[in-house]
Amino acid sequence: MNHFYGFDLGDAESAIARLDKEGQQVPEIIPVRDSKSWITAYARLAGGELLIGEGACYAADAVTRKLRFKSRFLTDPETDKDIRSFAAGVLGELVGSGEYVPQTEDSCFYVGCPAGWNRNDRERYREIFERVGYPPVKIISESRAALISAVHSRHLQLSYDILNQPVLVVDIGSSTTDFAYITGGKEVELQTAGEVMLGGGIMDEILLEESVLASRQRDRIERVFAESEAWRSYCEFAARRLKEQYFSDQAYWDENDCTKSISILYHGRARLTLRMDRQMADRLLKGATDRLGGKSFQQVFTESLRNVRSHINGDMPELLFMTGGVSRIPQIQEWCREIFPEAVVVTGTEPEFSVCRGLAYSGRTDEELHEFKEEIAELRASSVVEDIVLDHINDLYRKAVDSLVEPILTHAVLPVFDRWRRGEIRRLADIDVEMQKEIDNWLRSEEAGELLVKPVTAWLKPVSEEIEKHTLPICVRHHVPYKAMSLTSYIAYSEINIELEAKNVFAMEEIMWLINTIISVLVGLLCGGSGVALITSGLPGIVSGAAISLLVLLLGKKPIENAVLNADIPRPLRKIVPKRYFESRMKSLTDDVKENFFETLETEKSEEITDRMVSDISEQIDTFLTKMAEVVEIPLG
Repeated sequence: MNHFYGFDLGDAESAIARLDKEGQQVPEIIPVRDSKSWITAYARLAGGELLIGEGACYAADAVTRKLRFKSRFLTDPETDKDIRSFAAGVLGELVGSGEYVPQTEDSCFYVGCPAGWNRNDRERYREIFERVGYPPVKIISESRAALISAVHSRHLQLSYDILNQPVLVVDIGSSTTDFAYITGGKEVELQTAGEVMLGGGIMDEILLEESVLASRQRDRIERVFAESEAWRSYCEFAARRLKEQYFSDQAYWDENDCTKSISILYHGRARLTLRMDRQMADRLLKGATDRLGGKSFQQVFTESLRNVRSHINGDMPELLFMTGGVSRIPQIQEWCREIFPEAVVVTGTEPEFSVCRGLAYSGRTDEELHEFKEEIAELRASSVVEDIVLDHINDLYRKAVDSLVEPILTHAVLPVFDRWRRGEIRRLADIDVEMQKEIDNWLRSEEAGELLVKPVTAWLKPVSEEIEKHTLPICVRHHVPYKAMSLTSYIAYSEINIELEAKNVFAMEEIMWLINTIISVLVGLLCGGSGVALITSGLPGIVSGAAISLLVLLLGKKPIENAVLNADIPRPLRKIVPKRYFESRMKSLTDDVKENFFETLETEKSEEITDRMVSDISEQIDTFLTKMAEVVEIPLG
């Protein structure tokens, strides 16, 4: 795809943005009937012509005229026809103006919907556009689109990192207020999402109603509104524009005249004057109305915010991003700060276009990430990762042994000789078997696994740096934030709840060779195959006295060694050898154990086991690369 359209079909107003794959940095707002945003309305004329936007509101020969239909999509199946007609009118305008060329352009449309719509609602909505004749259509959350727009906004100075933190998006439309809680780049369903029937349209209705009541032509205007829904909606749209104008610079308009005069041409002429001032602003925001069950806009909005806060199970949002024309109102921003004091509250420079721009960005992002993931898959399918791991595998063995030898002597070997000194092990010859059991058990313990974390993490760092030499160019080509594919960052800490755990790098099946080699070396050095290493300083190292020395002279050393090794030496005699002797002996053996292991590593290492180790570790890194690629892909559904 080379052209991406973002279609924000709102209940009161709609807008479209277009973003090309190459060259263009910011989505362009495409005007329809010379207007960047236009009333969501359509009319079918007597001659069959289909009108959309403002012209549809007051066309004299309209046979069918419909407005404000999107808000009824979930409750009235007949609304499908209205959306289909309006969508067809929009597509016709795009084709007629040359902004979209069917069948020749490699294009797709991203259409927004409230966050509260479920999968079935979204699919039903998508099928409407498909039947009209749109190119490939994807339906995504309007709140999600607004956040994507914020991330791309130079004005807001936000970045990819914000997607790793909790964010609350508040999208105040004309009919509903939509809340979306996003954490780690994923939307978390909120009970209130898409369900709060509160929008800026209520203020528009109140402003229009108050203006009609103050008009000298009240009776005539009320008759027009009773007979013509189109003229009422048109005047309500004008009220909306005046309200937004006032709140865009409230301090200025409190000192200057903020009015709009409308000529209503319906069986004659009537003039309606709309006026915004400080008193009217208070009436719109704080005045109770039957439309809200006797509550004010402020009451319903703040209650909804508190309800949202109570339903957030995770961390409170660090950013509260507001979108929709009403989000410009300073008082509403202040209410958000009061209820979410820990969050930074921001809104875009053109919040009425943030959704359609975000939808267009979503299209290009989706396309780039599709190509990005294909390249990551090709990298995984190659031998690059395995070759890098193989080049470093001996260093991994060395780091593992360096970290394990001393703890083995302390936690497995020394307790065995303590048991012998206490008489729990009868013969020195039995030490071999007991020591093998204890070392084997300890090396398979969680404690030993935790000890491997630090050396394996240190080993992973240079491996990761070499792999990143291959992932960095892929990120650059597809405009993917490099940090998102930095294995080094994830090894140090986890920001997106994905962590390559060092203790899992060694799979149990493959570590058997490592464990068995360590055991054989330790037992060989400490026991000499039958406990001889224990008495390398001579029999006086274990027993002393003239009688033993005499026996050595008469019978020779070897028979006495065998006799001692198989004898049940009395416990008091065993205590002659102090514990610190064993501790000193083990410390002196540490370097010998390591040296012997490394020699064994070079001479006896099984190529099959090493190949399996390399394959297993490479597979884990490959899987991790895939998970990171999924995190980078901002979920669009």
